[in-house]
Amino acid sequence: MDKERYFTPENIESAALQMIAELGMREEHRASPFEPKRSALLVLDMQDYFLDPASHAFIPSAPAILPHICELTQAYIAHELPVIFSRHLNTDQNAGQMAVWWRDLLTADHPHSAITSQLDPASGILIEKSQYDAFFDTSLEEDLRTRHVEQVVVCGVMTHLCCESTARSAFVRGFEVFFLVDGTATYNQAFHRATLLNLSHGFATLMLTKDVLASLASIEDRSRA
Repeated sequence: MDKERYFTPENIESAALQMIAELGMREEHRASPFEPKRSALLVLDMQDYFLDPASHAFIPSAPAILPHICELTQAYIAHELPVIFSRHLNTDQNAGQMAVWWRDLLTADHPHSAITSQLDPASGILIEKSQYDAFFDTSLEEDLRTRHVEQVVVCGVMTHLCCESTARSAFVRGFEVFFLVDGTATYNQAFHRATLLNLSHGFATLMLTKDVLASLASIEDRSRA
């Protein structure tokens, strides 16, 4: 499998816009408008395992999405809206097929298991998950229902594994899903684009970080009016 740096700090906005334009599905399947007050931000697996160049699982495009995710988490917290961070961890007992597919397990004592220091999981809700799907065997659905969340914004890594699996799982649980084109990353552009194509056809509305931030800013503007 080839890795590539398809997102950089310099090209991420134009590259994301091009992906949306080429897919031609940004608005076509939107079931309802994005309403930030009904939403939660899901920040999936932003761990050193995927963000540290010294790790064999490093995602070359992940550093380019990190500033977007930092800005989003700060905006959600400022508006007192839910932010839920996931941390992927495995044991021999809960790994299941993960142990078959991958050459090593991301365990709690792994030197790269922590969420990147540029994000503060203590500012939101932290869940630990053992499978791609962040809803599987976690408190995520209960956390969302308790906070009357109806929409979820998905960001993090990897686009085609944990992010896509969680987006699909949110959909079947009745949540409206908004998927960040420039707030998710994976090993190469082919995987990223495949997820966008599939999700935008029947599971999620594609969005850009700036669109979410603009919607959050509009809350403040309306409160001043």
